[in-house]
Amino acid sequence: MEGARSFGVYLDGKAIESFEIYLKELLKWNQKINLTAIRSEKGIVLKHFLDSLSICPYLPKQASILDIGSGAGFPGIPLKMVQPSLEITLIDSVRKKMDFQRHLIRSLGLKGIEAIHGCVQDKGILQGLGGRFDVTLSRAFSDLQTLLALSLPFLKERGTALAMKGEVDHREIRRLVEIEGTRYRLQKTISLILPFTSFKRTLLLFEKR
Repeated sequence: MEGARSFGVYLDGKAIESFEIYLKELLKWNQKINLTAIRSEKGIVLKHFLDSLSICPYLPKQASILDIGSGAGFPGIPLKMVQPSLEITLIDSVRKKMDFQRHLIRSLGLKGIEAIHGCVQDKGILQGLGGRFDVTLSRAFSDLQTLLALSLPFLKERGTALAMKGEVDHREIRRLVEIEGTRYRLQKTISLILPFTSFKRTLLLFEKR
């Protein structure tokens, strides 16, 4: 996990051991249920673990975070592992993925993190979690406009919706900013290449007005 240093994250022995447990459990569970299409240890470390940590420089030291469509726990669980002061809620509609997340949280002894089975569109979820979060995150949504719409009721005033994307069409982003201008302000756009790869990523930070 040497690449974590490029994001200002320094892993001690305990953190490295925790990532090794995560890797082992993910590979084991992935043989039974489809948690990730990436099957190699190197691929998981680079394209899941490091990708998750790439947003660390853009998060507050202490914040309440909602990870929408958290899948096999990315990016929420790695963020909690390296920044324990974060309060993280994970949500996904696939029960087996949430079973894995809960197993992993117990195995790693993580506190201040919750895994919820459901959809953010569910009335009960919205009633329970609405207006509670400083930051919403997602790697799973291809449609940025939908992500912003779904994030809005969960964010506090001046909260941030952070979208983790691949390469983006900046003309599309400009159009989206015009459409969402009354609800959001585009705070920041960060382009990066994951360490030891040619994998291009774009981070988009939108502030709720």
